[in-house]
Amino acid sequence: MLSSVEVVVGLFPGQGAYLPGALALLRAQDPEAAKAIETIDTVAGGILGKGLSRAFSGDTADQLLDAAPDVLQLAVFATSVAAFRTLSDQGARFSVLVGHSLGEIAALVAGGALDVAEGAEILCHRITVLREHDASGGGLLALGCAPDRAQQILDLLPTSGAVVAVDNGPAQTVVAGTADALRRTAAIAAAIGLPSTALHSPHPFHSPLLDQARRELARRLGGYSRRGLRLPVFSPVLGRYYRDSDDLGELLASHLVTPVRFGPTVERLHRSGAGVWVEVGAGRALTSRVRSIEPAASVHTPLLPDLDTLRETGQYLAPAAESRTARHTGTTIANPPAAVTPETETYPAAATPETGTSPAAASPPRETGASFASVPPQRTSAPPAPTPPVETPAGPPSRESVAARVRDLYATTLEYPEEVFEDGAELEADLGVDSVKRVELMGRLGVLFQLGPPPDDMRMADYRTFGQVVDFVVDSLARAGTT
Repeated sequence: MLSSVEVVVGLFPGQGAYLPGALALLRAQDPEAAKAIETIDTVAGGILGKGLSRAFSGDTADQLLDAAPDVLQLAVFATSVAAFRTLSDQGARFSVLVGHSLGEIAALVAGGALDVAEGAEILCHRITVLREHDASGGGLLALGCAPDRAQQILDLLPTSGAVVAVDNGPAQTVVAGTADALRRTAAIAAAIGLPSTALHSPHPFHSPLLDQARRELARRLGGYSRRGLRLPVFSPVLGRYYRDSDDLGELLASHLVTPVRFGPTVERLHRSGAGVWVEVGAGRALTSRVRSIEPAASVHTPLLPDLDTLRETGQYLAPAAESRTARHTGTTIANPPAAVTPETETYPAAATPETGTSPAAASPPRETGASFASVPPQRTSAPPAPTPPVETPAGPPSRESVAARVRDLYATTLEYPEEVFEDGAELEADLGVDSVKRVELMGRLGVLFQLGPPPDDMRMADYRTFGQVVDFVVDSLARAGTT
């Protein structure tokens, strides 16, 4: 069963995360998901002149990509948004959300920075801009190797034209470039016995070839304002959490030319305590990558066989998040959005159920490879009775794990490299962190580790070094565990 202190990461996939019939089942069986799908369909019809109807035809992803590539992107987005609604309705609460390329728009919608209509508008503008401003004829090529080896191959090309676009971990790197550059890259890979696969992609995403499209997309998205995030959203493109001060239009446009660092993101969140990874979309593209990077990771792919699995996953995740807050263990993802103040910060409380009765914990959802097309829209028998979770006593986190989360928070908030935060580093004398900022950071630590208000007799002069701050958190967690 899921431990009560596990941190749950929601993964929002990008291109190709599509299964025939998934969207139709979400629309038919979940009213909130149906509302989101209808909104996306309406927005797309107004901007693109076409909606999601083709996504309900039963076509495969490749068939849609050939006949209606715009609809495929809309369907990927709509599936993730609708799946998140269904999981949330069943009680699932996430600690942090992560989008992969196109999936970042869905993650921002799920996190509360955008509403569904705004996310759909942004995606539609992205589609039209790429159609109008990409004449490169380029694409994507997946190589079965780590990014450094992929770069060595690209360095052998006589002229530039291809770049590392996606770091999916040590087992896969995606290269973007012109058709000629990708052919040459594949030939070199074959010569050295390295597997490569040409991806069915309409554009060379995350490469300089799309700079003209980036500029136009930034112009079109310039008027978009954003709301405060209800859930933290980490960007593998930016390498950090989104902040309330971010210009979303500019950042989302920059994604077209900036690499995706998914592998390092998984490693970073794993170090910060991530224990459960859930694919909030069709298939298992991202959870497979997570498992290849962290073989012992607990992964869940609820949107594979049917919606009952999606519901079971939502119920299964609900009590873990509630217990995580109630027990005050401090095992949470480091680094809430930096622009949020301690007084208004809702992380990680926003990742827990509202007060009241929470759904019962279900047995871990099954994972099968059955296709949606073969599953009837309704079950004729009730799902299995919920099984209570097996609670295990949770001891205080180690000093090393606390230091990693504190370091992550300080590095992102101050925009310093993590390596400067050694135990002996003087925050003010060595790093220039003034007393006002130190008080603010202490407030963030209180929210991050759920320590409550600082003691009345607390003096900032007693916490001059980074190590002293870490010791304060460790001691506070130990005291909380005995009350």
